[in-house]
Amino acid sequence: MDDVSRSPVVPLAEEALLGLLLPFWQLVIGAVVLVVVLLSLARLARRGRSRMGTALLVTATAIVGITVLGVLLQD
Repeated sequence: MDDVSRSPVVPLAEEALLGLLLPFWQLVIGAVVLVVVLLSLARLARRGRSRMGTALLVTATAIVGITVLGVLLQD
């Protein structure tokens, strides 16, 4: 008998199903994030100009930090 190393086989139907569902869940998550961001921006805008400036600085710093981490940890 041959000793053939067999890699685990994933049925194609299972991959196709996940392929169809994945964009849907990304859309749902993106919509929820967008709603939360819009609600928080409206609340922040009602609080005034000084808090808005601080929030923008904190947000920009977070974006730059996450981007740097993503680049550094990239394979």
